[in-house]
Amino acid sequence: MKKMGTSVKRIKTATLVDYATYLGVIIAFIVMSVLQSRGMLSRSISGMLVPICCYVCMAVSLNLTVGILGELSLGHAGFMSVGAFSGIITAMSLQASVPNELVRMVIAILVGAFFAAIVGLIVGIPVLRLRGDYLAIVTLAFGEIIRDLINCLLVGWDENGLHMALNIDGTKSMSSLGLSENGIEIIKGAQGATGNSRIATFTVGFALVMITLIVVLNLIRSRAGRAIMAIRDNRIAAESVGINITKYKLIAFVISASLAGAAGALFGMNYSNVTSAQFDFNTSIQVLVYVVLGGLGRMWGSVLATVVLYVLPEALREYADYRMLLYAIILILVMLLTNNPTIKGFFSALRERMGGRREKTLEGGAGK
Repeated sequence: MKKMGTSVKRIKTATLVDYATYLGVIIAFIVMSVLQSRGMLSRSISGMLVPICCYVCMAVSLNLTVGILGELSLGHAGFMSVGAFSGIITAMSLQASVPNELVRMVIAILVGAFFAAIVGLIVGIPVLRLRGDYLAIVTLAFGEIIRDLINCLLVGWDENGLHMALNIDGTKSMSSLGLSENGIEIIKGAQGATGNSRIATFTVGFALVMITLIVVLNLIRSRAGRAIMAIRDNRIAAESVGINITKYKLIAFVISASLAGAAGALFGMNYSNVTSAQFDFNTSIQVLVYVVLGGLGRMWGSVLATVVLYVLPEALREYADYRMLLYAIILILVMLLTNNPTIKGFFSALRERMGGRREKTLEGGAGK
């Protein structure tokens, strides 16, 4: 009975944390929207709102793989790049047929999520059979392969449809696509996508963050989520009770890749020029830092860490000579604090007390 009561208490606490996460994101969106509409935000901060939303989605989706599934992935930027460039191709191709920017943006995000999910499935089937460092190395190689392929990709559009070519040997150019006079050059190899329409908005970024949180948190609380966490905690025990290891690992990996692709599509539509260099190994490490500092398995921590650490370099810009040194020191201090057993014990005790008080209040109300 005690174990059952403890598990019920944990479920209630987790549900409250989920609702608090949703509420916090909604409040932050309302506050920033009001400040932006009244011109109280600087130009640099206003320009960071959409990228912050993109990286929040990236961190939450990666936390699903690293924190919930328990597998280290170093190629998350690869899925982001797949979503970014497929979303840009979609948005640019539909300019004439879909004049409404919001509709075009939604379609581009869905296409980016779809293609990233397909790539995640193709990569995940062989890669998820590996464990530990081997999995990390293979996902890292995947991210670099995707970047090199995009550097060789030539894409254009005209009234006859899409024209695509791979410039692997370096002998092809945009003229090789045979575009008509009204054609649009979308991706120019190593130059990336240039002349894009900047149609991304903070409102759509907020909506994508909410969708990402809803999908991930509901998955975690579901039967599939419990199976995924069982695999993380003890693979052998999970397999012994009939849990399909490959199935549930693929579910987590593909959903994570799909959400990263959606974030990448929004990111790509926020800039007029996008290159594959923006989705290199450093980007994957940057997102992994957000996840680790926010806490493995803690989605609210990923949201908070992403916002703080993305804004921090800009806030330290006036200390140009010492900015990266201060940034590194702050990262180390945060890591020490978040992994301090005394601090963890304090917050655990505080959470138990709050849960106990809430139960007493409910019991008192029921007694009356």
